[in-house]
Amino acid sequence: MRLLLAPMEGLLDFPLRDALTRVGGIDRCVSEFIRVTGTLLPERAFLRVVPELNHGGRTRAGVPVRAQLLGSDPACLADNAARLASLGPAGIDLNFGCPAKVVNRHGGGAALLDEPELIARIVAEVRRAVPAQMPVSAKMRLGFNDDARAIDCAQAIEAGGACELVVHARTKAHGYRPPAYWERIADIRAAVRLPVVANGEVWTVQDARRCLEVSGCQALMLGRGMVADPGLALAVRGALEPVDWAVLLPLIADFWQLVATRVEPRHRAGRLKQWLNFLRRRHPEAEAAYQAVRTVNDPTRVAQLLFDGAAPHNVSAKLLHPA
Repeated sequence: MRLLLAPMEGLLDFPLRDALTRVGGIDRCVSEFIRVTGTLLPERAFLRVVPELNHGGRTRAGVPVRAQLLGSDPACLADNAARLASLGPAGIDLNFGCPAKVVNRHGGGAALLDEPELIARIVAEVRRAVPAQMPVSAKMRLGFNDDARAIDCAQAIEAGGACELVVHARTKAHGYRPPAYWERIADIRAAVRLPVVANGEVWTVQDARRCLEVSGCQALMLGRGMVADPGLALAVRGALEPVDWAVLLPLIADFWQLVATRVEPRHRAGRLKQWLNFLRRRHPEAEAAYQAVRTVNDPTRVAQLLFDGAAPHNVSAKLLHPA
């Protein structure tokens, strides 16, 4: 069984990838998307989203990261994929699932699921543009407004030459509302030969087992469930001991440090609160921490409340211990 860490724009970025892969259990990550809109991006644009490119395309824990591209112009995506490939990612992934309105309005993400012929061209152009040994994979939803063309889109991705397909078992119209329709992943698996990875609404070990059973897949991509429970991948693999708050403390502290180096001061508190908001689903200590800073936006004040006044660049994990 392979377990992948999902790309989630505005949530599962470099600092959180770093923290979650250090917990363990994840085989590979996919970065949040790099948007391609008609120009050849400079190298710094790729490095900003995927700093792991500076370290062999791997997180600090050694987990490989595939860089994800989003766009709708096959030629432009191919040119950017070639430049990205030169930076040494663990592979290139193509986004056919983003439900954001601003992305869909410009024909990207899930909007492409109404155009399987264009999807096939995009995958084929990118596949031709990068070295043969560079994996090219894709992630899709079941469709835009409905799932009538789900199999067409999956077959288009296969025809274009992708080596793997992740299926988020909801349409764009479904958003992130439960349930996820894992049985439709089984239909897609039956229609293609490339490996299919199941994604969507896996929050617990029981969810993971049920998803594998219903979809017939041998691989899962974990997203919000892993953010809420960083020990989920280990638990799915059969770890006997849960990942408790004491284990998470240094990771939260390091996450805060990384956020401080990458995020404007006015947004730093929001990033920490966002993760604590997920963590409080599993950890009462996170609930206490979240309530302590829920209305606080000044990062200095956050440090005083949660890190005993330590500066963001000098945080000790033992200080993050709310009463």
